[in-house]
Amino acid sequence: MAAISASMVKELRERTGLGLLECKKALAETDGDVELAIENLRKASGLKAAKKADRTAADGVVAIKVADDNSRAVILEVNSETDFVARDASFLEFVGSVISKAFADNQTDVAALMEGELESAREALVQKIGENISVRRVSVVEGGVVDGYVHSNNRIAVITQLEGGNSELARDVSMHVAAVNPQVVKPEDMPAELVEKEQDIIKAQPDMAGKPAEIVEKMMQGRINKYLKENSLLEQPFVKNPELSVGKLVQQAGASVNSFVRYEVGEGIAVEAVDFAEEVAAQVKASSKG
Repeated sequence: MAAISASMVKELRERTGLGLLECKKALAETDGDVELAIENLRKASGLKAAKKADRTAADGVVAIKVADDNSRAVILEVNSETDFVARDASFLEFVGSVISKAFADNQTDVAALMEGELESAREALVQKIGENISVRRVSVVEGGVVDGYVHSNNRIAVITQLEGGNSELARDVSMHVAAVNPQVVKPEDMPAELVEKEQDIIKAQPDMAGKPAEIVEKMMQGRINKYLKENSLLEQPFVKNPELSVGKLVQQAGASVNSFVRYEVGEGIAVEAVDFAEEVAAQVKASSKG
């Protein structure tokens, strides 16, 4: 059996990002053959990634990429399990590779996007970092004037599409959407089921009890109108100048808002609450059995 030198271990660690003991073990199994050790580790990485797939990845980052002529943009969410990994340079480099590929291919199908090299890169990153990592969603917006905004912590990103106007206006509207989180562009865009749900909530409020039906209807309509105004982009006071509505801001620029896409990290993902002490105890118990 060949002696495993420190330089072999160093090379394998640098090329794989894995821990000292794992690299030593891999080299011992291949009699010091670094290339074969890498091959074996790559074969094992698929299994290792799959084992971690049931762990909830609800942290991570969002990113955007905008065409130089502002005719098209891509928005992406990539999840990790912790915010620590979401700040890791290797993770952010992977995110950059994914959004570049999505932009180049104009791709919104995550499965198709991740085929081949990107999936291999994801599995290698899972093995290196030790957390589940997943590309959750990607959208493409094209046509008109398109630009976006990413909040400084990379947890909220928005792309806005305008008819007319310019990229600066699209960025300003995107910043507003990031901060205020409207549900729709204009009141009439609000889905009927959401309006009906809000009506049911209003009718059930204590101050509606015992009032004549026509009074209830009048009060409910007033509150529905308020709800629609508060949740519709064009009706909201512009975040940078509350004396001006977003609709008026856009109108003054001779433009209109066609659409917006807003991604916030982890929205809609159910995260199981885990007692930290219990989790540590379970890990200690499992390791003692091994």
